[in-house]
Amino acid sequence: MKEQPDTPVEMVDPADLAQQAERASRLFSGRVEFLKSAPALQYLPEPEFPEIAFAGRSNVGKSSLINAVTGRRAIARASVTPGRTQELNFFEVGDPTQFRLVDMPGYGFAKAPLKVVENWRRLVRDFLRGRVSLKRTMLLIDARHGVKPVDIEMMKMLDEAAVGYRLVLTKADKIKASDVAEVLASTQAEARKHSAAFPVVHVTSSEKGMGIEELRAAVLGDAEI
Repeated sequence: MKEQPDTPVEMVDPADLAQQAERASRLFSGRVEFLKSAPALQYLPEPEFPEIAFAGRSNVGKSSLINAVTGRRAIARASVTPGRTQELNFFEVGDPTQFRLVDMPGYGFAKAPLKVVENWRRLVRDFLRGRVSLKRTMLLIDARHGVKPVDIEMMKMLDEAAVGYRLVLTKADKIKASDVAEVLASTQAEARKHSAAFPVVHVTSSEKGMGIEELRAAVLGDAEI
């Protein structure tokens, strides 16, 4: 399994965490550029830099979260039709490049042909198993719905690939605080069942900026493992 950091960002001294968040904010306020899309493994860029991947169900708000983390309006674009984007999209962060973000194709889309689903599985599975530069995956869960069976399937795929991942609740502003607390507790309980899952769950809202600073710091910390 890819190593967990010795001092996870959530367990760092608050002063150090604030400093890391400030460094992350400065880094993301600089160069963040789209590099390329890879529809198959042979089109992947060379694994020259650490990579942090973002994965989640279609309509989970992945593009919005990437835009919020990078401080851009539309560097990551949602597909007009959920499930149509079946490529790995790479973005470089820093000048010179410090690390890359990888926007993975969404899963769980309802009306996709079986061939499309199988192509997705093959691309994602092979990428997760063989990408030596992949440091961490951020697995997004819609706070309005909690962990669904299709999310558990993805978690198992990450467990089997021995890829460490963080669970990130999205759209937390769309439900009541009491409901956020409930879905957070259930998501943490599910995380404890999985060998590669990080123990702390992030709660975010791209629209309100909730948890974005902390997630930026986590991305930077994971990239520097």
